[in-house]
Amino acid sequence: MEFSSKLLENAVYEVSQLPGIGKRTALRLVLHLLKQPEQQTYHLANALVKLKDEINFCKNCHNISDTETCEICANPKRDSSIICVVEDVRDVMAIENTSQFQGHYHVLGGKISPMEGVGPQDLTIPALVTKVKGGGVKELIFALSASMEGDTTNFYIYKQLEGLQVATSTIARGIAVGDELEYADEVTLGRSILHRVPFESSLKSN
Repeated sequence: MEFSSKLLENAVYEVSQLPGIGKRTALRLVLHLLKQPEQQTYHLANALVKLKDEINFCKNCHNISDTETCEICANPKRDSSIICVVEDVRDVMAIENTSQFQGHYHVLGGKISPMEGVGPQDLTIPALVTKVKGGGVKELIFALSASMEGDTTNFYIYKQLEGLQVATSTIARGIAVGDELEYADEVTLGRSILHRVPFESSLKSN
């Protein structure tokens, strides 16, 4: 792709680094921004810089937050004894949209995937185990994607918690095998949370 401007080329290159954005789409977006009022482009650029510089990750659950403790963990009406274990912040948003869960979350930051070089030490699993060992947690709900990596991660955490007085459950498989949680419709996801099953039962059915 030939560019008439180095500035344009650099902008297109940076935008094309975003997931799912090819160079042609990046060019279309950059040219769109050029046509907008200066103030609108500056607002976008400023929002991205502030996001990178000022965003926090909740010290309790690792969810994205404006403060040290996210609004969910800080809400006294939420049940801190029930923790829903998810892969990333998009899953928190998906489950919150169902309005069916009133506990807390724990964001792992990914799934165990030896093929991609992701091990337990690369996730927030140790922090989760420490949290459970600290007491006060009655149930962990595994809400990872129904995939080999998700099942492997669930099983690893389950084994780390052996001997501890905590119930483990997994969301009902209304979510199709291989589906990502964030793409599930709210009704299906909400029912999966409500009709969760003991994790041991999910092991026997595999």
